[in-house]
Amino acid sequence: DHPPGFNGPPEGLLAVNTLMPTDRLNPLDYAPLSARLEAYRLGEPQDLRGPLFLGALMLLVIDALVVFWLAGGLYRLMPRRRAAASALVLGFVAAALVASHAFAQGTPPAQATPPAQTKQDPGATDFAQKMTIDTHLAYIVTGDAEVDNVSKQGLQGLTLFLAQRTALEAGDPVGLDPARDELSFFPLIYWPIVPGAPRPSQEALTRIDAYMKQGGTVLFDTRDALMAPPGAGGESRSPGMVELRSILSSLDVPELEPVPRDHVLTKTFFLLRDFPGRYSTGQLWVEALPAEGEEEQSRPARASDGVSSIIITSNDLAGAWALRPDGQPMLPVVPGDPRQREFAFRAGVNIVMYSLTGNYKADLVHIPALLERLGQ
Repeated sequence: DHPPGFNGPPEGLLAVNTLMPTDRLNPLDYAPLSARLEAYRLGEPQDLRGPLFLGALMLLVIDALVVFWLAGGLYRLMPRRRAAASALVLGFVAAALVASHAFAQGTPPAQATPPAQTKQDPGATDFAQKMTIDTHLAYIVTGDAEVDNVSKQGLQGLTLFLAQRTALEAGDPVGLDPARDELSFFPLIYWPIVPGAPRPSQEALTRIDAYMKQGGTVLFDTRDALMAPPGAGGESRSPGMVELRSILSSLDVPELEPVPRDHVLTKTFFLLRDFPGRYSTGQLWVEALPAEGEEEQSRPARASDGVSSIIITSNDLAGAWALRPDGQPMLPVVPGDPRQREFAFRAGVNIVMYSLTGNYKADLVHIPALLERLGQ
């Protein structure tokens, strides 16, 4: 441990200084060296754009000529054509020299003004980036605060159930305005019908129609199974169904039918016979299947050619899925079967998996028939 400037053993430190107090520093004498003194100069940057551009253009011309020669083009040229080709090459060289001179002078040649670019909405870009990270369930915002809250909490509860029972870990549900938001990010859109609500704009209906035709699925829920008049066809005369019929009149809706027993929707994940929600008396409607042929009579599942673009129910599915922050149900189920809510969640899982995976389950349940045909 020696202090700076001291040398020797600890018991006999000696201070050794390079200069004495009387020493003076004198400038270096360059006279004996016969040297010329100059100030330090900074080198100016050299603009190499012109030579590099000329070199690249020359290489391009040489490459074109080589390809032309390998293709036998030079042998087919007549003397006049050869002269024309030489003039063309000289023209390229002259243009390159002019361009290189312009770059060297710092005045690059005029360029065509790029067309005006359409300004993108930063909010739409952020929305698209967030929606592509995870799969999200979506619902249509109706403007009724209570209905929208049930829809949000219901899809949140279904998302939690999906994470617990399946491999799907979806993101938080998203509320949509069909006239403004992009719909193509969502495989399934839940639309609760509110009787007396303002009719969606024509632009919104046009976007919904395009979404359905491009492979999306809309789940319409009138939520009024208990309000259907008694008797045959009573469900179609409920207030929600009347409102829904008015909305669908502007859409290109395919022929519908109640879910058949052999529909792939009944086997997508859970084996189901019914699709209850908060209520259990309503019917689930899907796009009608083609007529069953003789070869399909023994098949355990049909609808293998596509996914229904529209699903209709009146059982208030979101009302059965909705959970409070403490995990307890928000709304009671009617008539109150202890397992009704569990089956409602299972119905939701089947619908989501159906919209995501389509007809794969129909192919899986056809394996016995396929093996029989192959003679195995």
